[in-house]
Amino acid sequence: MQLRRCSFFVFRQAYSMLPGKNKEVYMNNVLYVTKETLEQMKEELIRMRTIDRPAAARAIAEAREKGDLKENAEYDAAKEAQGILEARIKKLESDIASARVVETENVDTSKVSILTKVTITNLNTKKQHTYQIVSEKEADLKLGKISVTSPIGAGLLGKAVGEVAEVQVPAGLVRFKIEEITV
Repeated sequence: MQLRRCSFFVFRQAYSMLPGKNKEVYMNNVLYVTKETLEQMKEELIRMRTIDRPAAARAIAEAREKGDLKENAEYDAAKEAQGILEARIKKLESDIASARVVETENVDTSKVSILTKVTITNLNTKKQHTYQIVSEKEADLKLGKISVTSPIGAGLLGKAVGEVAEVQVPAGLVRFKIEEITV
């Protein structure tokens, strides 16, 4: 198991060195998010509890009224949908409980870390890109936000301006030079 220490958190690369395992980076049960994302997560949880959960219960009740439960596909589907909803609620509750808000004024720009914007040059193609390193919940490539757990995001963490990050992606090894780090 490799440990990589960064300014805000410790990543574990469990299983990534084992053959046949997915190359994933796991955080130590801490989800670093912005204040806005935490508020969105809380709003989603409230919606799921107050709107979606009662709707699932109504769907089960309606299906139950239609007769024999042994041969009632509608009932089975409603129960399955309720189970999926309950699993999503539990996951979101867990995410909120482990969430830590990161303020932009506390971000260290001497090295790549969560919430930093990093300008990199792909040394293979000589193309330059700017990405913001964010949590999984906030990632959106169209907006230039990459997940801290993505191969590129994880490979850039802890690097300083001028350093080269070698990142293993599905297409092979890619080398990125860190040009600038800002907030």
